Amino acid sequence: MRTTLLSLSVMAAFVPQGLLWAADAPPLKVITVQSTGQTHNESTVDAVVEAVRQTSLSTQVAGAVVALHVKAGDRVRAGQELLRIDARAAHQNVIGAGAQVEAAQANLAVASKELERQKQLLQKQYISQAAFDRAQAQWDAAKAQLKALQAQNSAAQTQSGFFVVNAPYAGVVSDVPVTLGDMAMPGRPLVTVYDPTAMRVTAAVPQGLLAGVQAQPKGVRYEFPGVTGYSTPQLASQIQVLPSVDPVTHTGQIRLSLPTGMVGVAPGVFARVWLPGAAAGQGSAERVYLPTSAIVRRAEMTGVYVLDAQGKPSLRQLRLGQTSGDRVEVLSGLRPKDKVAAEPQLAGAVR
Repeated sequence: MRTTLLSLSVMAAFVPQGLLWAADAPPLKVITVQSTGQTHNESTVDAVVEAVRQTSLSTQVAGAVVALHVKAGDRVRAGQELLRIDARAAHQNVIGAGAQVEAAQANLAVASKELERQKQLLQKQYISQAAFDRAQAQWDAAKAQLKALQAQNSAAQTQSGFFVVNAPYAGVVSDVPVTLGDMAMPGRPLVTVYDPTAMRVTAAVPQGLLAGVQAQPKGVRYEFPGVTGYSTPQLASQIQVLPSVDPVTHTGQIRLSLPTGMVGVAPGVFARVWLPGAAAGQGSAERVYLPTSAIVRRAEMTGVYVLDAQGKPSLRQLRLGQTSGDRVEVLSGLRPKDKVAAEPQLAGAVR
């Protein structure tokens, strides 16, 4: 395999006279991207950090939130109460169901005594079989009613537990989208909890690169740009390639397990995954490097000023790769022979 390197030649150029900017402005230095014809066999994909266990908790009943014990960022233990919903009506239902059970038990006791008397009378042939059958039917009905009311009481007591939301496992609260007094509805997320001890990086990989990942799993690396201590690529210890490919995007999903205790790495953090690709000459790509001083960063946009045929600079968005010293790899957005302004602040002043 050959290694791809793109050399950059820097030359000074003056802005054409048609551009309107200060006459005493210094000359605009330009970087001309030139290719040496060398190639590389490694590519990158954007990824995101996920928690293996992340749960959005909600309730099965409606009611107002009357107690909220946690906020985003709090650590909770398994079974800890997180919030409570107004359950006064549910408690009244439990009391009413309990009273109905007691009444049914009293009716069953009366029916049992009546059945016993009718049985003794039948043995002495003082009553007919039909009269005894009626007493037996009344006892059976009272017993069945007691079972039905006991089931209703049990259901009411179970439903009263739906008004308290507890942590399913020890973890960290990542989001609390409700406040005191909000109305909780069945299925509405109330608290989101995740387990910080089991994290992973998930990436959508083009179908053409999946074979390289499966053939060289030990060559897969990941990094977290902007996270202190993890901005350089690290080898993945455990890799899982899901056995399906999206028919629309033609990408497969891979998951990289992360070690515990990574400070600053939480669900949703941006990650970059480096993948082993095809052998040289089989779909390999060229590498382009630029000085970091030529890069323009504005909010979430990263780019450079590229000069057109008339020498006028325009901002173009780039996708960057790994930084090496004072150079950064350009994954997309530039081609050989493109002219890039070496001083973006000066190029941005051109009108």
